Amino acid sequence: MTDAAPARSVRRGRAARAEKRQAYTQRFLPEFERGIPYMDALMPEQVHIVHDTTMTLLETTGIEFRDDEAIAMWNKVGANVDEYRVRIDRELLMQLISTAPSEYTMVGRDPERTVTVGGRKSIFTPSYGAPFIRDLEGRRRSATLDDFDNFARIAYMTPSMQMTGGVVCEPMDIAVPHRHLHMTHSLIKHSTKPFMGSVTSRSRAEDSLTMAKIVFGDDFVDQNTVMTCLANGNSPLVWDSTMLDAVKVYAGANQAMLFSPFVLGGASTPASTIGSVVQINAEALAGVAFSQMVRAGAPAVYGQWLATVSMKTGAPMAGTPDIDHMNLLVGQLARHYKLPWRCSGMCTSSKLLDAQAGYEAARNMFGVALAGANFVLSTTGYMESALCQSYAKAAIDGEQAEMFRRFAEGINFDELDDAMAAMDEIEPGGHFLGTAHTLERFEKAFAMPELMDSDGFEQWEAAGGADAEQRGNAKVVRMLADYEEPKLPDDIDEALQEFMAKRIEQIPEELEY
Repeated sequence: MTDAAPARSVRRGRAARAEKRQAYTQRFLPEFERGIPYMDALMPEQVHIVHDTTMTLLETTGIEFRDDEAIAMWNKVGANVDEYRVRIDRELLMQLISTAPSEYTMVGRDPERTVTVGGRKSIFTPSYGAPFIRDLEGRRRSATLDDFDNFARIAYMTPSMQMTGGVVCEPMDIAVPHRHLHMTHSLIKHSTKPFMGSVTSRSRAEDSLTMAKIVFGDDFVDQNTVMTCLANGNSPLVWDSTMLDAVKVYAGANQAMLFSPFVLGGASTPASTIGSVVQINAEALAGVAFSQMVRAGAPAVYGQWLATVSMKTGAPMAGTPDIDHMNLLVGQLARHYKLPWRCSGMCTSSKLLDAQAGYEAARNMFGVALAGANFVLSTTGYMESALCQSYAKAAIDGEQAEMFRRFAEGINFDELDDAMAAMDEIEPGGHFLGTAHTLERFEKAFAMPELMDSDGFEQWEAAGGADAEQRGNAKVVRMLADYEEPKLPDDIDEALQEFMAKRIEQIPEELEY
């Protein structure tokens, strides 16, 4: 009996320390500034060859803009137009893209969440568009509005995310014609970070813009960027009317657009890394140029969504070295054109949070970090080639994004003198654990991920033997339990609700074809 009491005391002390370590603390990290060099895959003369080849492609083959209003705009600026095929002279193209800013600032509902994108500054954002989720019980099921709200909360509470995101999952329990209203409201209500608007029709884009104006005011939105929205090109060499309508709405209102060809390497592009990048370059630059015809100076982000296609099955693959090469090439071209650029982050084709998911996500992100992307979409939660959003992976990826941020920020050389002073205190064969230098710095000197278990086997087993998915889910549970909704002024929320109710009454639930 006398021997047992101290043992119980030790266990209580260990449990208390573990509980303290695991307690969720709300933190926010701003955009980060790159401190390591860019990794360029091409020599300068090779960049010029890619540029020249791209210009020749746009001048000779051209690109289709399948929209009458867009065609009229291209005619007006003097492009060579044949029905919907537009052939763009290189001088005209370069003149148009020259008005797009090299960086821009997005204002958050809380001004302290405002971020700048471009130059050497980068932001991370959550996954986009998954119709399925992997829930806290490990089940794959259709996403709901409750899930959407949860992922908006998680993005708000994840320090490494600088935006709440856009379609953080597809709430399948809401009719498609009304879905955009609920999603935009959720992004505004559950977070104070910048967000993305709907792009699936002109009217939906207009609704998202109206809701942003209710929050920020008409004049403020006209003069400031509060949203960055996604425009996916239809590779090969097509911009369709749906995406172009969204560009007209958002660029016309000074909101940023991501011009992202939807690339399936070997299927929608040639089976060639360099050939794929020439096509990406043509599609993205043509989109950026169009935005500048809508409103010169509107923020425009150059980039892509990348996957290569398995030639055995036709399925999209993530995390391959070819994708890393493409990101390196696209990053180098973006710097050549002085444009901010976008790519995708911790992507995987895996159906489970397993070794494949980890390998693919990490390989993809190291390419992103070396290439220097300014806007990393789908940083967290992404599974099944964008078909599924995982709660556990959202938490784990959020922590990993902090690790990649630390990697890209580079080395603090100012620490050297203090470190050498600490060395003077220790005799050869000693240790530094008790020095004042270590005691002052031990919490921040090196990265200490919470969700990557580094304990010995016996410690891990005694603590429950949780795997990565279990640890990620446990963190999500803690985050959601500790979430405090950032106050949205009552008059603004009432105005948003009134607008939503009005539009829901006006818009039939059934899709019109």
